[in-house]
Amino acid sequence: MNSIEVDGLSRTFNDLRAVDRISFTVEAGEVFGFLGHNGAGKTTTIRMLSGQLRPTAGVARVAGCDVTTEQGRLKPLVGVVSENQNLYERMSGRENLAFAARLYGANPARIDETLHQVGMFERANDNVRHYSNGMKQRLLIARALLHRPQIIFLDEPTRGLDPVVAREIRRLVVQLSTQGVTIFLTTHYMEEADELCRRVAFLSEGRIVALDTPDNLKLAHGEKSLKATLDTGEALTIALDDEAAGKQLEELVSAGRLRTLHSTEATLEEVFIQIAGRRLSE
Repeated sequence: MNSIEVDGLSRTFNDLRAVDRISFTVEAGEVFGFLGHNGAGKTTTIRMLSGQLRPTAGVARVAGCDVTTEQGRLKPLVGVVSENQNLYERMSGRENLAFAARLYGANPARIDETLHQVGMFERANDNVRHYSNGMKQRLLIARALLHRPQIIFLDEPTRGLDPVVAREIRRLVVQLSTQGVTIFLTTHYMEEADELCRRVAFLSEGRIVALDTPDNLKLAHGEKSLKATLDTGEALTIALDDEAAGKQLEELVSAGRLRTLHSTEATLEEVFIQIAGRRLSE
């Protein structure tokens, strides 16, 4: 069952086509990566799919709702964590969530539940202005979870966070996915996308230029060879499409000369550069 279905979706601002006839589906409970350079159309796509911005052309159904004609029905079914930390700094974390719960009509009991879920219960009564970036990010995720949405849009959720907090956010993403929540993720960290996403789409200048599993993309664009380190410290490359590769490996193993052996598949970042032309962070 698909949580998101997109067909020919476009958005134009004056003469600029920010999103250009994109089509894809996202299954329920899937972590789907939507990757592209700054200005590629990622945030515009999220705004359309979450009912905040009307498409110029095309159709999209999110949680069974038409994003153009059923925005009211869609709102309680999705949660959005934007790249901008739009929190009320003079209010406590708990007060931020209480205000959001009233807006969404969420059960007030969900406030403590979500605070515990994101590891913020002990600091809930502190003013947000005293929070670190990581704490603010966790509070944003708690706010997005208050009304138990079917789909959560995460726009750069770990940008600028230290490695420990970023790892906690990734663990939470995995936990939500196992609970059946669909995650639509944008990130500039390719290793994060590789770790979390069942499939990724590469966006360039508003168009999807690749869409597949990370493993399939890396296999399709990597070298078919092995890197071996011998007992002498010598590095050796063994081409897998060479008919003699099997015999060469067998001889090295039999002679006890093989110290390490690694595949040379491309990283997801290298694949992105091949397809989109430059690093994601540039």
